[in-house]
Amino acid sequence: MNIQPYIFFESNCAEAMRFYEKALRGKLEMMVTHAEMPDFDATKFPPGTAERIMHARLVVDGQVLMASDNGSGMPYDGMKGFTVTLTYPDVAEGKRVFDALAEGGQVRMPFGKTFWAEAFGMTVDRFGTPWMVNAGLSNPTSPT
Repeated sequence: MNIQPYIFFESNCAEAMRFYEKALRGKLEMMVTHAEMPDFDATKFPPGTAERIMHARLVVDGQVLMASDNGSGMPYDGMKGFTVTLTYPDVAEGKRVFDALAEGGQVRMPFGKTFWAEAFGMTVDRFGTPWMVNAGLSNPTSPT
């Protein structure tokens, strides 16, 4: 079984996923707009939907992060009630990723030593996605 986060953006999914591809050193394997769907009928969607991302798939070290733009026509309330957690064995790589995600965003907890890891930090990136980054876990089998 895999658990794969699926993130919804207001209208900047393409920009966010390209940023994550670079920051996380992943590979964007798919990014499709609504207009690229087979048999897309713009009359069945709210105006502006055609250019929005219907589905994006980023693979990072065998793990998958998926996303799309809000295309429902309903108000977008932002991201709430979750965080995407990353765990790195190497502290330097964890710090690099944390710093990249934090740039232009809001650091909620600076990257530093904790009782469970050599380093941990929390940030909300400039796209509104909340992240927790663990690095150098003192107990690598713990669920943290």
